[in-house]
Amino acid sequence: MKPDLRTVLGLTMLAGLVAAAPARAEDAPATCEVPAYLLSSESSLSKVAAAVKGDQKLDVLVVGSRSSTINTADGTAYPGRLEATLREKLPGVKINVNVELQIKKTAEEVAAGLSKLVEGKKPTLVVWQTGTVDAMRSIDPDDFRAAVDDGVAALQSAGTDVILMNLQYSPRTETMISAAPYIDNMRVVAQQHDVPLFDRFAVMRHWNEAGDFDLFSASHGLDLAKRVHDCLGRALSKFVIDAAHIGPAQQN
Repeated sequence: MKPDLRTVLGLTMLAGLVAAAPARAEDAPATCEVPAYLLSSESSLSKVAAAVKGDQKLDVLVVGSRSSTINTADGTAYPGRLEATLREKLPGVKINVNVELQIKKTAEEVAAGLSKLVEGKKPTLVVWQTGTVDAMRSIDPDDFRAAVDDGVAALQSAGTDVILMNLQYSPRTETMISAAPYIDNMRVVAQQHDVPLFDRFAVMRHWNEAGDFDLFSASHGLDLAKRVHDCLGRALSKFVIDAAHIGPAQQN
């Protein structure tokens, strides 16, 4: 049965709004470890490495959906946690993480504007979070793959490093959305263009199955979203540092 788009959109928008709520220090999780294989990549971030070693400055642009929103000064959502953790681990480097919201846009719609966006922002690294809207709208997976391919090609032509980030994992919606074709196609594009893929879906599923988070329960939505985003930001920071091959001597 085709998913009720209004239901899925409602859950997605709720998750995005919750993720932008203020965090408290005591909300930080004690665990949320990620298996090494989920944070490893054979692709490298050469431009990130050069920026960190040379200019000691790293500008990151997250292109994503409502779940990327940072509406509070403390940077609750994962881009803010990414920035904070990178600053902690790379104290001698000026780190800036900005977010470009592309709410309710398909990969094709986002890809069409990436060249102009990068031209104006001039980031060293673009983290492109995509797939959710296409899955909700049941966009043809081949068309989705072509759009992601075009977008990554445009970003690379503009001179930036790229990380692809796939969908969130949610046991509450996995029976309503067929995520696998979009996840598989993102992996194919990442391999073809030799760019790292941050497998957010697999990481969050691991946390759910390991008991770090109960992603099915809606009773602790506010607290849960803050902790998950903190963990995502920290995991993504490790992913960036490892893919850029930044050694311990350059880290805190």
